[in-house]
Amino acid sequence: MPTFEVTLRDPGPSGRGGGQPRVETIDGADAYQQEGPMTTFFRRGDGRAVIDSWSTRVASFRTADLIAVRRCESAGGQLRAVAGTA
Repeated sequence: MPTFEVTLRDPGPSGRGGGQPRVETIDGADAYQQEGPMTTFFRRGDGRAVIDSWSTRVASFRTADLIAVRRCESAGGQLRAVAGTA
């Protein structure tokens, strides 16, 4: 299952920005979409290609606070066999 790295603007003490951006990692989501003022990450059902009523909401963030969304494949999907030498 992929992982999403979300870079968020830190509103800082004034609420207008100026703080350091922070990165949140979203595990267990395989899709996202904007829902009004929020961007929501979903886990779709097995074999489903779209977000629908069977999808599970995993996390939501204010869209105005998003700087970047990056999809990363999980480490399990990147494993490969390595032949040993004798």
